[in-house]
Amino acid sequence: MYTFSSKLKTFSFALMIVGLLGVAYGFFSTPSSVEDVKVMLQETHDAHGEVAVTHENNAHASENAVHETTHSDDAHAEHVFHLLKNKPWSALYVALFFFFMISLATLAFYAIQHASQAGWPVVLFRVMEAITAYLPIGAILLFVFFVLSSLHMNHLFTWMDPEVVAHDELIQNKSGYLNVPFFLIRAAIYMAGWIWYRQYSRKLTLAQDNASDLSNYTKLFKSSAAFLVFFLVTESMMSWDWIMSLDPHWFSTLFGWYVFASMIVSAITTIALISIYLKGKGYLEFVNDSHLHDLAKFMFGFSIFWTYLWFSQFMLIWYANIPEEVTYFVSRFNEYKIPFLGMLVLNFVFPLLVLMNSDYKRVNWFIVCTGIVILIGHYVDIYVMIMPATVGDQWSFGVSELSSILLILGIFIYVVFTALSKVPLLSKGNPFIKESEDFHY
Repeated sequence: MYTFSSKLKTFSFALMIVGLLGVAYGFFSTPSSVEDVKVMLQETHDAHGEVAVTHENNAHASENAVHETTHSDDAHAEHVFHLLKNKPWSALYVALFFFFMISLATLAFYAIQHASQAGWPVVLFRVMEAITAYLPIGAILLFVFFVLSSLHMNHLFTWMDPEVVAHDELIQNKSGYLNVPFFLIRAAIYMAGWIWYRQYSRKLTLAQDNASDLSNYTKLFKSSAAFLVFFLVTESMMSWDWIMSLDPHWFSTLFGWYVFASMIVSAITTIALISIYLKGKGYLEFVNDSHLHDLAKFMFGFSIFWTYLWFSQFMLIWYANIPEEVTYFVSRFNEYKIPFLGMLVLNFVFPLLVLMNSDYKRVNWFIVCTGIVILIGHYVDIYVMIMPATVGDQWSFGVSELSSILLILGIFIYVVFTALSKVPLLSKGNPFIKESEDFHY
């Protein structure tokens, strides 16, 4: 049995406290009125004007002054005000979605192993089940976030604003799907289905440990196959609802797969990191280098898969150059160039160079270093999906973003490792347990 160490528990609480304080600071530090934004913009413009005067003549400085005045009018100030008010909400949403998608994709990976009757990962099932323990908590947090958004606590989902919809014919044409009641109902159905399978599969695997027959295993096999059908449909719809609708004028038929690719590689990476941590603490003695090697292969393979989907989506839209589609990438390439291109290095170039060698996939510290980079890279991926639509050019990585990560990471660690400590770390009732323990690549 695993014992949740007091140091790790204290660390998770510390993350939650520091994160909560930082998130609160992020909300309280936003401008309280449009007038505050006007002052901020004027100070920024004045500073730019001073630099201009230093290097240019008075006529040029006058032109700058006129230009600055034009950009600091009421409409612009109000627009910037809404973007800045969105910033702490957006930072929290990125963190909420990132950790939720890790838990959800782990559940999908877990279901795939049961549906395919795979033998090699049986010794890792308890780790996967522990990661999915965050799913109910994460679902509640996200659903509350959506409810608050529907109450106009923020302006992330512009199609939720009746004033915006009244003047936007395109969104009006989508209102049969993009409306608050239907949005929340869909979210509740997705979450209920995912959580039900998680709880049901956990119940069956625990019951199988003490069973004299394979009836529980058979039920789990059938329910896993059914769940995967449900997951494939709801994951795509979830990506449209929760991410793509932030840009209600834009759509991509590849987007569901693209989000899934980011989810699954992050989930497998998390499984590997937690397994290595437990093994380093003297647990999971039945997990050998071959199991970790296979996880690293999946990390490598799905990193390539993510890159293929990223390039396919980007290249086809960019080459077609249809205004309704290409604006999505124009804003990201112009205003988010560093994170937009930087995540290619983190999510593709680095894993490709490090994990291509088969021997490196057996070196734990190589897997850990690569895994941390991959997780950072896919956080940036979610960041780039959400931030341009919600905060525009007012983005930065500061207190709100870091604190949101710490807060949700603390909750994630506490929930996952508490779940690990509840049951034995070996799913001994699985009929493929011997194959898994003797697995060698």
